[in-house]
Amino acid sequence: MKRITVAVDGPAGSGKSTVAREVARRLGYMYVDTGAMYRAAALKARRRDLNPDDEPGLIKLLKDTSIDLVADGDRLIILLDGEDVSQAIRTEEAGMDASAFSRSPAVRERLVDLQRHIGRSGGVVMEGRDIGTVVFPQAEYKIFLDATPETRASRRTKEFEAKGIHVEKSEILERVRRRDQQDSTRPLAPLKAAPDAIKIDTSEMTLEQVVNNVVEGISQLISMNDE
Repeated sequence: MKRITVAVDGPAGSGKSTVAREVARRLGYMYVDTGAMYRAAALKARRRDLNPDDEPGLIKLLKDTSIDLVADGDRLIILLDGEDVSQAIRTEEAGMDASAFSRSPAVRERLVDLQRHIGRSGGVVMEGRDIGTVVFPQAEYKIFLDATPETRASRRTKEFEAKGIHVEKSEILERVRRRDQQDSTRPLAPLKAAPDAIKIDTSEMTLEQVVNNVVEGISQLISMNDE
C-alpha cells in the first residue's frame, strides 16, 4: 500500500497537533511537528540575543544548528543541538517568538529544507501553518483545521490548568488573536488554507470525530489510488 504525505495546517489551538499525532499513530506514519522546529530555532536565537530582523546573524546561527525530532512512544522529543528542549519550547512566549522568527527568510529556508528532507519519501503526517501551501504543495492529502478564537483560547487555558498553571482566559484569547494576526499577515508564507485542502471546523467536534474523519478520508484516497 502506498505511503502518502499528509499535510495538516491550521492556527494555534485548532487541534492540529493532537489530530496529526493520532492520525500518524493509526496509520503507522511518522509525525512531524514543524511548529516545534520553529520554536527550537527561535529559542536558540533568543539565547544568542538575536533579533528576528538580523538576517546575517540568523544565517550564521542556523549553519551550525541541528534540530532533530525523535519519537519516544507517544512522546515527540525535540533535540536542539543534542539538547532536549521539548518542555522549554512549549510556552506561550516561545510560540510568539516562533511566529516572529518564522518571518525571517533565513529561518524559513533552512527549516523548510529540513522538513522536505524528512518527508520526501512519504509516510508522514506533517503539521504546521504552511505545509500544504509551501512545504508540500504536492501532498496527496491536505486538511486545514480551524475553530473559533474563543474555542481555541478555552483549549489553551485548559492545557495550562492541567499543568497547574493559572492563566486568565481573556489573556489567552488576546494572545490567540494576536498570533492569528501575526501569522496570517506575514509577507512570507502566511497562514492560509491551500486551495485543495479539506477544511474542518473543530469547534463542536470531539478529537475522535476529527481523527475518524481524517483517517477515513485518507484510507479512501489510498484505496482509490491502489485500484
